[in-house]
Amino acid sequence: MTVAVLFLLVAGSPLAGENLTISLAEAFSRAQQYGAQIESANIVAELAREDYVQAKAATLPSVNGLNEFLYTQGNGTPTGVFVANNGVHVYSEQLQAHEELLPLVRRGEVRMAAAAAAVARARADVAARGLKLTVVQDYYAIVVAQRRVANGERSLAEARQFFDITQRQETGGEVAHADVVKAELQVRQHERELGDVRLAVQKAKIALAVLIFPALPADYSVADDLSRLQALPPLEETLSQARAGSPDMRAAQAGVNEARLGVSVARYGYLPSLGLDVFYGINANQFAAYTNFPPPESRLRNLGYSAQATLNIPLWNWGATHSKVKQASLRRRQAELDLTMTHKQLEADLASSYQEAQTAFAQVDSLRSSSDLAAESLRLTLLRYQAGEATALEVVDAQSTASQARIAYDDGLLRYRISLAAVQGLMGTL
Repeated sequence: MTVAVLFLLVAGSPLAGENLTISLAEAFSRAQQYGAQIESANIVAELAREDYVQAKAATLPSVNGLNEFLYTQGNGTPTGVFVANNGVHVYSEQLQAHEELLPLVRRGEVRMAAAAAAVARARADVAARGLKLTVVQDYYAIVVAQRRVANGERSLAEARQFFDITQRQETGGEVAHADVVKAELQVRQHERELGDVRLAVQKAKIALAVLIFPALPADYSVADDLSRLQALPPLEETLSQARAGSPDMRAAQAGVNEARLGVSVARYGYLPSLGLDVFYGINANQFAAYTNFPPPESRLRNLGYSAQATLNIPLWNWGATHSKVKQASLRRRQAELDLTMTHKQLEADLASSYQEAQTAFAQVDSLRSSSDLAAESLRLTLLRYQAGEATALEVVDAQSTASQARIAYDDGLLRYRISLAAVQGLMGTL
């Protein structure tokens, strides 16, 4: 099934909606809402944020409920077979408060999680920029395709006009039948080309609709602002803003911060850990607040509390901690290299896109002038043909030149808009 047939089938389906006119700003807004790339990147950012919440929570005291029953085989003694169990029946119903004391002082894990969240947010911005660039390309692909439809209709009208002229000239005995055949061939050729460009509009609309609609609409149109040109700022200003606002630079810098904190966290393996646990509840041979022993034993209280502090000093783990520190240092070095390469690549991409946009902008007036001149040349050639001073081939060549000049002008505008969007994306202002 071809794309065009799929579009027509969807257009007649219950998913079809009203005819809409979408501006570029609205296309950006819809892409933010429905674009799968943005949603995936935002999910990653949310996951990183939850990691930060969990790392922060790990520094705070935790409370747990402990419930346990132990049965030991009896042997005629109060403790039973297993002395360590301290009775045939042992009941534990306690609340435990646990706190690792050193993380209250060293906050490396929390800072590292915050840096990872910053990396994820910056990468979400990178994904948003990539999506916007795709939207710009697809949006103006529709605009240019629609302009080519208009150009095709105009070329077809010009070919039909020439066909009528040749028929009248032949009837008057002024031209040969070959001119009529040549003109009719041009009409048929332009009819086929017009069908192709109309299909290109449908395909371009489908490509954009996938990004900006939850379901393919029956039809929609886009606002044609291709001729509204925006001048470029100076190159130095562009570079300065790109260094400050580029999501790639923010992601790379946040990656360096995360890697540096990773080295500090890895070195925590050399340090001791200190934990404090407080228990409150029952840990006795009877599940009761008080134990009632037969006389002459006295009534004993079971409900109470205990506390313990644990200091764990690392002595030997076969170099595992050293390996983790070395690994974290290598990650830091790699992140610093990535930052350097990102900075170089940003300046290279910006310089290339800026020159592309500047060249395209400088050529727009020339392309417009060429289009006007080609149209005037066609008009004059057609008058010369009617006066018997030009051949049919000259008219056909003038028609082809006029059509190509109009296409070249639209392509020049498209080239500038795409390269301008690339510059704005690198600057972080798209």
